[in-house]
Amino acid sequence: MNSCGKIAVLGGGSWATAIAKILLDKVPNINWYLRREDRIADFKRMHHNPAYLTGVHFDVNRINFSSDINATVENSDTIIIVTPSPYVKDHLKKLHADLKDKFVVSAIKGVVPDEDLTVTAYLNKVYGVPEENLAVIGGPSHAEEIALERLTYLTIGCADLQKAEVFANTLRNNYLMASASTDVLGIEYGAVLKNIYAIAAGIYKGLRYGDNFQAILMSNATQEMTKFLQVVSPVERQVIHSAYLGDLLVTGYSRFSRNREFGSMLGKGYSMKSAQIEMQMIAEGYYGAKCIHEINKTLNVEIPIADAVYQVLYENEAPAMAMEQLTKQFR
Repeated sequence: MNSCGKIAVLGGGSWATAIAKILLDKVPNINWYLRREDRIADFKRMHHNPAYLTGVHFDVNRINFSSDINATVENSDTIIIVTPSPYVKDHLKKLHADLKDKFVVSAIKGVVPDEDLTVTAYLNKVYGVPEENLAVIGGPSHAEEIALERLTYLTIGCADLQKAEVFANTLRNNYLMASASTDVLGIEYGAVLKNIYAIAAGIYKGLRYGDNFQAILMSNATQEMTKFLQVVSPVERQVIHSAYLGDLLVTGYSRFSRNREFGSMLGKGYSMKSAQIEMQMIAEGYYGAKCIHEINKTLNVEIPIADAVYQVLYENEAPAMAMEQLTKQFR
């Protein structure tokens, strides 16, 4: 693969909008699938996404919008899937176009609920996309900061390193650095875990634990992530790399972190339902906690932070009690 060819973005949220912005700073045009025709009409009229990152303006003449996912996929060579993980199965149910010969990139930092599979594993199993044609975008990358063109570093994971490098080069610009890696599973599972740890960080924040303790939490979360990744995907990796530790830190500390905000609400006493309603956005860690819990039934890795978050989210454990018990295990 010497180039990405025609590139399609599937999804209309903030991260999809940020990725579209990155692409259009480098390529002449893109195909963009949005589910709703009224959203497409508003986008064309206002020259920005009417619902997300509204400050980012686009030359809509360079975007081939469509509400037909099959037409978008058929007319593209590289497909970037950017939908919240809980909805990826429903979105793809409409897809009948063949993905096997496409280069498919997951920009989803979550697992597929009820399948307990990473997105690339799901695409390989259900849609027959070969591993060498599957990639993942990792690294600390809040869409809001990309919208402001603040310097960001991404990592592109693909079993075929040359394809990862070609795609990384397509993304690089004056505010976006991108490197290539073959650690697809490590990047994907690391992204799931960091969302769970960010919920823990938020709960502790809501419970008024201080910055000193947050540093201890992140240190222990790094150790926990290292153990889990080594069991689920035993390859040589440096977890201190930005694709793992960097993503963990930004999600655990940033004011843009949905997972941290969700956890903070729980720590302050919000019920699960009221926190989810007030968020009005998906906190991927909520779903990731359950998936990691199910996956770990087989792996049996010691992951006390992820376990504590699961207990709060799914076993009605009081946040204050669960988090206090967890502190006794930290070093």
